[in-house]
Amino acid sequence: MLAILMGAMLVFLIAQAPGHARYAAMDPSIPLGGRIAGAIMALFFLMPLAAYAVAAIVSVISRIGRRRIAPEASRLALFWALLAVSPAMLLSGLIEGFIGPGAALTVLRAISGLGFLFIWGAGLVSLAERI
Repeated sequence: MLAILMGAMLVFLIAQAPGHARYAAMDPSIPLGGRIAGAIMALFFLMPLAAYAVAAIVSVISRIGRRRIAPEASRLALFWALLAVSPAMLLSGLIEGFIGPGAALTVLRAISGLGFLFIWGAGLVSLAERI
């Protein structure tokens, strides 16, 4: 499961590169290397911790309802949803790099977020155990 999460984070890093290049060209006070280093720190060190924490919280909250989700199933659903939405994140990165912030980027990110929530919810429902 960690490989799925790291694969998704690698695709997210690649997706953010055009936007970082655009912003580095617009504001040279922070060079591209520094922006990419910050993104690596966030995606490969902080995001996995946050993802594991969210999956654990969802697993604990699920014990309150009629369906119980095992911690492993909760992690699998979350990590798979992140990996499944990564092509939309690549498109979002291209739009951010070429066009910049605007309505197209906002709409695409909203659609990507809704797609992530739908895939994550469907994964949680399919992996839930009835009590």
